[in-house]
Amino acid sequence: MFGLGHQELLIILVVVLVLFGAKRLPELARGLGKSVTEFRKGVQQDDETESEA
Repeated sequence: MFGLGHQELLIILVVVLVLFGAKRLPELARGLGKSVTEFRKGVQQDDETESEA
C-alpha cells in the first residue's frame, strides 16, 4: 500500500491520534467513509453518462 510498511503506518496512526485525540478519531473516520462513498457514486454516475453518449 503506497510502499508503506507496518511500522510507517503505525507511526502515522499515532501521529493522527495525538493531533486529533481519541474522541474525534471515530468522527473523522466516519467522515472519510462518507467522502469515499460519495466519490464512488460520482464516478459511477460519470461512467454511466459516458456509456449512454
